[in-house]
Amino acid sequence: MTARNMAPQALATHLLESYEAGSSFFFASPRRTMLTRGTFATVPCPVGANALAELPGRVAAVLRDAREAGHDIPVAVGAVPFDGSVPAQLVVPMTIQRAGPLEFDTAIPVHRAPPARYTVQPVPRPEEYLHGVAQALRLMQAGPLRKVVLSRSLHLSAATPINLPQLLRNLAQRNPTGYTFAVDLPAQADAAGARPRTLVGASPELLVSRSGLQVLANPLAGSIPRSADPIEDQERAAGLLASPKDLHEHAVVIDAVAEALRPYCKTLEVPAKPSLVNTPTLWHLSSRISGELLDPSISSLALAVALHPTPAVCGYPTELAHKAIGTIEPFDRGFYTGTVGWCDATGDGQWAVTIRCAEVDEHSLRLFAGAGIVAGSKPESELAETEAKFRTMLQAMGLGQGVEVQS
Repeated sequence: MTARNMAPQALATHLLESYEAGSSFFFASPRRTMLTRGTFATVPCPVGANALAELPGRVAAVLRDAREAGHDIPVAVGAVPFDGSVPAQLVVPMTIQRAGPLEFDTAIPVHRAPPARYTVQPVPRPEEYLHGVAQALRLMQAGPLRKVVLSRSLHLSAATPINLPQLLRNLAQRNPTGYTFAVDLPAQADAAGARPRTLVGASPELLVSRSGLQVLANPLAGSIPRSADPIEDQERAAGLLASPKDLHEHAVVIDAVAEALRPYCKTLEVPAKPSLVNTPTLWHLSSRISGELLDPSISSLALAVALHPTPAVCGYPTELAHKAIGTIEPFDRGFYTGTVGWCDATGDGQWAVTIRCAEVDEHSLRLFAGAGIVAGSKPESELAETEAKFRTMLQAMGLGQGVEVQS
């Protein structure tokens, strides 16, 4: 049976199975699956203070040129970094295939890789992260900073090559309600030469989507690790929904997202209270914010740039939070807490927040996780939240609750 004659469910799975690192872009949302191949054109993406603000115009120009050059359905796909310190990675692919949502036979277990030994380097170390959270809390006590998101990374190296297609499939199968993605990144040059890299992950959070005049954003803020015990798990969910600290953290994010979207929307509906969503590892407070655009020329990427970075991944006020992140975090986030997705020539598109992710090359992975720090945060609880968020990637790697460290 050819791909064209496949049933929708089979076609979506076929697209996932057809992914090839180095030549494909993969993006699966709860409603559709997308696989692209090749590069028709590359969006020029400089670095600097205005780099992100210039992206929508640059993408629109490249899409227009691609259409004039005879491309049937030009779409820009790729990833936007946390800030302008590294260039965005956006291309117009040669071909694009779309299907409905991925659906898996629940009777088929997630693939478990053979036990692997990794050399693991946490950056920062757990005790240093606790110190960073305490430092952020002191900044809040001393000034107008209301929230800052502090992140950690894990560098894992193995002697055997990483099976990237299988990792992507495991992520998709374990996170069917999220946004599973794989994006080629520029090669990383080091003493061993240029190493191809891929950004891969399964984000639970939609930054923004646009379909015609309809706009949707679904920020998440306020989280708690899940429990294997069903009764305890439900108690944790109920506690999160009633937590003053987490409700405050969520409100900061929702207010900022609504404020950013209002200038672009004729109408905007903001829930009065958050609801609960879950992943296999965490409960989250969630609000679905919907609206109708004032101007159809405003693209999904323009909306994404207007929102990015939200307080869910940076903090509030944004400038103060960004400065605190630069002072406290001992690494460059790169594409982590950026956005990943697509935008077509009409302006429609979807952009997910780049979390629950890793940068992967042939023998190593760099995983990321963060937690929102607000007044009332406890350093040990924030550390535990990052550990829970690491598990999305670790479990997809077949590593369960942790990793076997080879010193």
